[in-house]
Amino acid sequence: MGFTEMKPEELKDNPFDLIGKQWMLISAGNEEKCNTMTASWGGLGVIWGEPTATVYIRQTRYTKEFVDNSDYFTLSIFDMNKENRKALTLCGKVSGRDTDKIKDAGLTPYYVDGTVGFEEARMIIICKKVYAQYMGPENFVCKENIEKWYGDNDFHTMYLGQITKVLVKED
Repeated sequence: MGFTEMKPEELKDNPFDLIGKQWMLISAGNEEKCNTMTASWGGLGVIWGEPTATVYIRQTRYTKEFVDNSDYFTLSIFDMNKENRKALTLCGKVSGRDTDKIKDAGLTPYYVDGTVGFEEARMIIICKKVYAQYMGPENFVCKENIEKWYGDNDFHTMYLGQITKVLVKED
């Protein structure tokens, strides 16, 4: 099975379900070296007149190095069956610094447009990085979120990626 390209505006999926409930893998890199991480925080919308994805990556995550050093990143969306949940759980618990978690999770890299997604995904959203900002404590309006989410001071960087392509698994 391969993938078919569709326009971002044709997406029918609920982004709250796609990201918050089904999770996703944020990935960057190339055929020589890549990394991925599980995420359940993010969004899809429009900014600067373009369809855009927003993702958040903590400072300590190995994947952040790949996103920082790449022009593109991907969001791989999976059907959340038992096997995929196990793979995404592993990708969220172990670091690619320490192990080949892509191999350990049983995932197959799918190289496209100079970046990487996964063949097992039902959808791959390819994003051109257009903005990044550290989300430091000085900018929090709701200060309670600092204690609730950042007790370890491992704050996120927010990335905006212009969606350049959406690939959907063929049936």
